[in-house]
Amino acid sequence: MKTLRVKLPELVLVAATRGLMGIGIGLLASTRLAPNRRRAVGRALLAVGVLSTIPLVSRIFGRAKVERPMADSDLE
Repeated sequence: MKTLRVKLPELVLVAATRGLMGIGIGLLASTRLAPNRRRAVGRALLAVGVLSTIPLVSRIFGRAKVERPMADSDLE
């Protein structure tokens, strides 16, 4: 089994970027605001969410170390 350790600030950043993406998609799908404003804000939030998620994920998985349980033979 692989274990990935993520620091709390990194987890919060990933959650925030996913939230921005969700809000952007929600705005693009809604009809509450004026169409031009809704599309502009929705696309901007979606783009910020996607573009900020990419470096975070590469940073987290780029430094990931696979930890495996120690076997009895490792103790000798």
